[in-house]
Amino acid sequence: MNRYIASRHVEVYRRQGEFAGWPANYGLWTWGNETVCIFAAGRLGSPDGGLHLEDSGSPFTPMQARSSDGGLTWTTEAFNARVPGSGTLSADEHVDEALKARNRMAPSRDIHPLEAPIDFLDAETIILAARTGITGRPASWFYVSRDRARSWEGPFGFEGLDLAGGISARTDIVALGRHDALFMLTTTKDDGEEGRVFCARTRDGARTFRFRSYLWNGRQGYAIMPASARLSDGTILTLVRRNDEGKRGWIDAYASIDEGRTWSFAGRPVADTGHMGNPPALTRLDDDRLVLTYGYRSPPFGIRAVVSTDGGASWSEPMTIRDDGGGPDLGYPRTVMRPDGSVLAVYYFNCAENGERFIAATAFKVP
Repeated sequence: MNRYIASRHVEVYRRQGEFAGWPANYGLWTWGNETVCIFAAGRLGSPDGGLHLEDSGSPFTPMQARSSDGGLTWTTEAFNARVPGSGTLSADEHVDEALKARNRMAPSRDIHPLEAPIDFLDAETIILAARTGITGRPASWFYVSRDRARSWEGPFGFEGLDLAGGISARTDIVALGRHDALFMLTTTKDDGEEGRVFCARTRDGARTFRFRSYLWNGRQGYAIMPASARLSDGTILTLVRRNDEGKRGWIDAYASIDEGRTWSFAGRPVADTGHMGNPPALTRLDDDRLVLTYGYRSPPFGIRAVVSTDGGASWSEPMTIRDDGGGPDLGYPRTVMRPDGSVLAVYYFNCAENGERFIAATAFKVP
């Protein structure tokens, strides 16, 4: 690791006794200096030796925060969309059975087909993908906002996709045209465990989908939580969170030159993301450099980044954004580019092992 990145850290959301987490499961969007992030908030639990310090007897409800100054200050807002089944959104794995959305929802009643097609080239329109769990046969859906997350439509189903392993959706979308896009999603493996990344395509504005291809279809460990970018030559580069059965984490890259029909392994941008691993956040800058940001879950706990100047063919040594975490329960970043060309990362963090889990943001310049 060669250097620290000059950066500024702020708190987005922090409450005594609460566990706020996992922006990577939800989303981050920007329009100039206006920025919106979505995360989940629950209750802090008692130490039990596990990775997370959540209270599984309380729901994890979605919340959103908005900044009007490029991520330096934030205000909290309600997430005003309907959550199928219960108050918990995309966090079934963190709550007791009675609170899991999968046990309280009826897809035929709670999830409906999209009628008005999505314009993927409209800067005002954003999409949030959501799910029940990560194992078995999870159900997934998505929301649409056409007014910068002030209101949401949905939940809508992934019509046409009927995988044996279900769908465990997080937000990762590559626009190809006005009504044409790839949705990078995850399904379970043959044994019902998470997970393997696949590509689905819609040509009618997300009213229907077709399975396109798997990126990784192995058996040992998992490949989940894709983060994608379309490069200037049309190549689609997708980074995935990898983990083996020994709980070692890293990040792999896959590339497609035929709009997601086939994929090739494109290297290992990060060889070590610490114990249990962490997902990638990928942002393409105006000068075509790629910035990969991730949480590091071994000492010194914190947030790191690597940079590619050649379309993902090679990556820099890891650079430290911060290393003051109190334990491994952190990371899951999302990133966007600010108007001044710097990167804004939003993630969950802790500064003391028995303290709150909170949402933080860091603005940093890429060397």
